[in-house]
Amino acid sequence: MKNQKICIIGDGLTGLTTALALKNPNLNIDLYFPKKNYNTLDSRITAVSDSNYVFLKKILHPFNKKIFWSCNEINLFSENKERLLNFLNFKEKSQTLMHIFENGRYKKDLFKKFNNKNIKFINKIVTNVNYKDGYVRTNKSKTSYDLIILCLGSKSKLYDGITGNKSIHKNYNEIAITGYVSHKLDNINPSQYFLKEGPLALLPFSKNKISFVWSLDKNFYEQNKNGLKKIVKEKITELLKIKSKLTLSKIQNFPIHLDLKKKYFENNTLILGEGLHSIHPIAGQGFNLVIRDINKLSQIINNYLNLGMTLKNSCILKEFYEARKAENLFFGLGVDFTNVFFKKNKYLDPLKNIILKNISSSYYIKKFSKIVSNRGINI
Repeated sequence: MKNQKICIIGDGLTGLTTALALKNPNLNIDLYFPKKNYNTLDSRITAVSDSNYVFLKKILHPFNKKIFWSCNEINLFSENKERLLNFLNFKEKSQTLMHIFENGRYKKDLFKKFNNKNIKFINKIVTNVNYKDGYVRTNKSKTSYDLIILCLGSKSKLYDGITGNKSIHKNYNEIAITGYVSHKLDNINPSQYFLKEGPLALLPFSKNKISFVWSLDKNFYEQNKNGLKKIVKEKITELLKIKSKLTLSKIQNFPIHLDLKKKYFENNTLILGEGLHSIHPIAGQGFNLVIRDINKLSQIINNYLNLGMTLKNSCILKEFYEARKAENLFFGLGVDFTNVFFKKNKYLDPLKNIILKNISSSYYIKKFSKIVSNRGINI
C-alpha cells in the first residue's frame, strides 16, 4: 500500500516531538516551519515527569541523557505571615521524580534525530488549511494530506475554523517572569513557593544554575518592572538562604491565561500543543499534558497502521479526543483551582492554613499527588 501522508505545521517542541513519535516506515511526514534565526538559543526551561521521560527515551533514539537534569526530591511551600510552611515534600531514594531540560538544547538534540527519509522539512509559511478537502496552501502551491496536525502555539489564526469560540478561557491578569540564576550551592531541589506576590517555581537544570518562573499580579509587575532583577535576586537569596552573590540572566516575561479548547479537530485536521490547552505554569504540567497527548496519538495511529487501515476520514481523531479530553480538562481546571486557592484572602487564609497542615501529614494525599503528577489520569 502507498505510504500515507501526514502534515505537521510548527517546529516548536510539540511539532518536533510529534514528528519523531509518529516516525513510521508506512508514513511520509512533511514538517512545515517558517524561516527563523536558529542561532538564537531558546533559554527557557521545561520539566517532565518520569513517565513522560521514559516515553521521550523511547522516541529519541539514540538518547542523550546529558541534556536532562534529574531530581528525586520536590518541595512545596506556602507563605503565611512572613513564614514558610513546607506543606508537601516528595522524596524518593531510588526513583527520579522530575527531569529538567533547556528548551534550546532539547531542540538541538531533536534536529539530530531527523535522519529518516520519511520525514521532510519544508521551509515555507502555510497561509491556509482547508479542513474540508484536507490540504494546506503556501504562497505558491497546495498539497493534500491524509492527516494535518497544527502545532503553532496558542494564538494561531489557523485554529479559528476548528474551534470558533468553543473554549474555556480565563485571563489571569498576571505576568510570568522567567530566567535563570547562577550559584555556587550544592544539592538544590525543585521547589514551588506560593508567595504573597505570586507563585514562584525554582528548577535546577545544571550543577550551578537554577531556572525561575514567577507569576506576578499585572499591577505589581507594572509598578516594579524596572527593578525586577533586584527583587528576584533578593527573593531567591532569602528563600535559599544564600550568602554569596547571585548572577541573574536577562528576564523574559509573558502573559498568563487559561485556554482549554472544547473542540480538538475538524475532519482530518487536529490541534496539538499549547493551541489545545494553555494552563497556568504553577504546576509545570503544560508540556507534560502535551507529551501524553502525543503518546496517545501515536498509539492510536500505529494501531490503525498495524491493521492496514487508512488514516483519512477514519475515527482516529475522534478516538484521540475521547481518550484525552477528560485529563486535559481535569488538569487545566485543577491547576486553575490551585492558583485561586493560594491567592491571598484574609477570610479564607485561616482555613487554608489548617488544610495545608493536614496535607503535610497525610500519607495518602502525598501518594495520590505523586502518582497523578507522574502518570496523569485515565478516566
